[in-house]
Amino acid sequence: AAGCATLEELRAAFEAFDGCPLKETAMSFVFADGNPDARLMIVGEAPGAEEDRQGLPFVGPAGRLLDKILVAIELDRTQVSNTNILPRRPPGNRNPTDAEISACLPFLERHITLASPEILLFVGGTAAKTLLRRTEGIMRLRGKWTTYEPASGDPITARAMLHPAYLI
Repeated sequence: AAGCATLEELRAAFEAFDGCPLKETAMSFVFADGNPDARLMIVGEAPGAEEDRQGLPFVGPAGRLLDKILVAIELDRTQVSNTNILPRRPPGNRNPTDAEISACLPFLERHITLASPEILLFVGGTAAKTLLRRTEGIMRLRGKWTTYEPASGDPITARAMLHPAYLI
């Protein structure tokens, strides 16, 4: 991941990566969607069933609710970037394991560095706890401005919110 200089290189390297066993069970590789140069990057947990079918993040029922949330703040998908911690769906929509997250995290961190958003929105507890390196649950983390500290580069303003799937 660290050797990738562009999002296209990162996508290709991540898709070829064999270090996460989800590659064997998922239908699709779900990298990102939206505007790669957006000021706002939304980071979720992992693709759901519909995302796995279509190969895009946030396209199922939770994605439709996220679209409505974006409209409420006068944005749409062309103005944000969407991605997940994991690029492949865990079987049965189970929660990602620590090993799966650890294997994929360097790619996500590089993705954030290359995209260089001004604001990160962590959707759901797994995304928030992982990227903020915190142990509190989403109910304590949500709704507060905080800072994402990348391994290299400048800190990025961040906020956590409940996952639209939870709200549904």
